[in-house]
This record gives sequence, C-alpha cells and structure tokens, in this order.
Amino acid sequence: MTTWTDRRDDAPRLLLERAHEELLAGHADDPRLAAVRSLVRDSWSRSLTALVGVEGAPPLDLDAEELAAYRSAHPLAAAMAMIRGLLLPGDALESGVVVAVGDAAGRLLWVEGDRSIRALTGDMGFVAGANWSEAAVGTAAPGTALALDRSVQIRGPEHYNRLVQPWSCTAAPVRDPETRAILGVLDVTGGAEAATAQAQLLVDATARAVESELLVARLRARAESTGHRSALPKAPARAPKPASILRVLGRDLAALEVHGPDGVRTIELSERHAELLLMLATHRQGLSGERLAELVYGDARSDSLRPEMVRLKKVLAEHAPHLVPASRPYRLEAPLETDLQQMLSLLDRGAHRVALAAYPGDALPGSRAPGVEELRDTARSTLREALLAEASVEVLLAYADTAAGAEDAEVLRLCLRMLPARSPRRAGLVARIERLEG
Repeated sequence: MTTWTDRRDDAPRLLLERAHEELLAGHADDPRLAAVRSLVRDSWSRSLTALVGVEGAPPLDLDAEELAAYRSAHPLAAAMAMIRGLLLPGDALESGVVVAVGDAAGRLLWVEGDRSIRALTGDMGFVAGANWSEAAVGTAAPGTALALDRSVQIRGPEHYNRLVQPWSCTAAPVRDPETRAILGVLDVTGGAEAATAQAQLLVDATARAVESELLVARLRARAESTGHRSALPKAPARAPKPASILRVLGRDLAALEVHGPDGVRTIELSERHAELLLMLATHRQGLSGERLAELVYGDARSDSLRPEMVRLKKVLAEHAPHLVPASRPYRLEAPLETDLQQMLSLLDRGAHRVALAAYPGDALPGSRAPGVEELRDTARSTLREALLAEASVEVLLAYADTAAGAEDAEVLRLCLRMLPARSPRRAGLVARIERLEG
C-alpha cells in the first residue's frame, strides 16, 4: 500500500493543496504535511513566519528608469546573449517557457520568452522590476533558490502564493566565479515541462557556463590592462527608491509621499496644487507658463497661475524642498514618481493583474483641468485596451467588477467567450449583457 510519504516528489495536487490550507489554518501537525517535500515544507514555514500574503502581488521594486540603469550595470548583463542562446534557442516568442534573470535580492531584471506565457505570468506580477524573493512572494523557484543557495524546482501547488500555483519553475543561483558570492538567479517558468530533471540539468549547466564566461572575460580584461588595477566589476549598489511619490489615482485630493532618512511623510495637497504638481511630474522637460496655465486652467492667459505657483512653492519649501519647481520653464529638478505612471509601467511589462490592483480609480476624479482630464482618459483607455488584448479571463472578470469596467459590454462579451462552456459564471455575465443592451 502506498502511503503519503512514499512518493513525496509526486504528491497528488489535491493533497498538496489541502496540506497548504492546513498549514495556513495553523494546523502544522496535520499528517498531510508529511506528503510535502521537506524543501517545500520548510519554505512554506518560512513564508508563513514572514507573513507573506497567499494571494498578494509581488512588490515592484524598480521603476522603468531605475531598472534600465541598474541592469545595464549588473554583472549578468554581459552574459544575456549566452543565457538566451542556451535557454531560449530558436524562436524565443514561441519557446513554450519564460526565462527570467534576477539579482541577488530576487528582483527580476530580465523576463523573456514565450509571448502567450508571458502574458499569463505577467498577470501574477512575474515582470522585470518585481521582487520575487521568498520574503516577498513565498515559495517560488527564484526566491527559494536564493534562500537555499542551490538549484531548486517548484511544481504547481508547491508554490506558497495561490496565484502562482498554475505554474512550475526551475531556478539556480549564479555566483561570482572568484569570490563565490551570489550575483543573481536564472529561472525557467512554464508548464510541467519547466520542472523536469532535464530542465534542472539545463538551468544548472547554464549557470555554470555563465560563471565561466564571466571569469574568462575578467582574465581577458586583466591581460589587456596596462596597470595593476583589478578588472573585477564591482557589484552595483542597490538602486535607490524614488525620493517622492505623488498619489492621484482614486483621490480627489492628492497625497504626496516624501521618502527620507526618518521614513515616509505624507502631505495632502489641495486640488489645484495637485493639478499643478501632476502636470510637472508628467512633463519632465518643463512647461512654459502659458502651456501650464492652459493645462490647468484651460486658458493660456490666466492670471491665476503665478500666485498659485507661489503658494505651491511655499507648501513644498516647508515639506519637500527638493521638489520646489524651477522657473522658465516651470520644471521639477528632482525625481517625482506618480502612481498613475507606475500603473502604466506595469501594463507595459505585462503585469495586468498587478496594474489593475494598482488602479483604485481615475486620477483626481473631481478635477476639470484639461491636462488632468487628458491623463485620466489616457490611463483608463490604456488599461482597458491592454486588458482586452492580453489579459487572462480572471483579470478581465476582476476588471468587469470595477467602476471602469462594470458597464463595458465588450469586456463582458469577451469574458463570456473565454470562459469554459460549463462555467457557473456565464449565467451572471449573460444577465449583465442583456441588461446593458436591452
């Protein structure tokens, strides 16, 4: 008779799911947990202790600008051609897997591979710039490989986060060839074939090949050097967080978050000040007084701009002096992120579910400033078109439950086409469509 502990590497999916639920419920002594591989069981316990969410999206640690600068300086950038050649031979867009390369902290720097799979995995936040460490998303191959400093495979329901459980993955750390410090991690994600013995051999071999390539490049650089300085590339410093974030989505009054050595301070801005600051944050090249007045007041000759800018400068001088705008043209000389731009960046990377979760509503919904109305319409239409084109049915259904998508018959009809014929959700969708079109 086969017991639960006889074949832990091949435990039935339902049994693993039940063991996972028992652990989350606080029943660590449930006998079903004995069926779970010790590697996975220990990782689940670490995830539980770290209070990792079981359905949360990973944090986006690097915005588009930070990501570009950070990965261009990362030691693994020089090995990307080799990684693609070994793990994504032939037509990468039809490869059947997604390959990710992350740094030593678990932040994904490159995510490439099969077009359709990237669209689906993007829904769960498996995108460049996202943090996939074990402390951020729980048991998953990239983070667990880094936590254990060895190659690992995580299959379907072995993932701690429920959103990741449809997938399987294999990952291996990449070390500095001389110091043996971890430089990053290689990961292959896809269906069951992404967690076979052959997949682990390939990922391990690729990691070793990358380390050898890095060593050869260093030796060559030293041989060509005329001085005695070491040609060892220095590990990049952790990319800095944005100094400030302007939050305008779903808010009549914007919140300006200022990051400093003592933590984060939040300043609530008046509607007019929020409009002015949003325009400056989204027009980094600067704006003439006439153009800024047109975007905020609808009149390039408005006499209200100058005194309002004086008042805004006084507020910022007290709470965020680095953001006091310069003049001629009006412009910000320090970085200011907005949650609207972050949401659009998530869409660009294919992180549809995360982008939708980051969209609580329109930007400054009560504002009638022409520039704000244009941004608001652009964000809403970009979100809608991206979801219609690439999102999974689960994400589309979530969008249909928002204010933006609740009365969108096209979205509802697409959900109806994508759902299985026997899905219990179909009846509700049909009723909603008939109500809208009746």
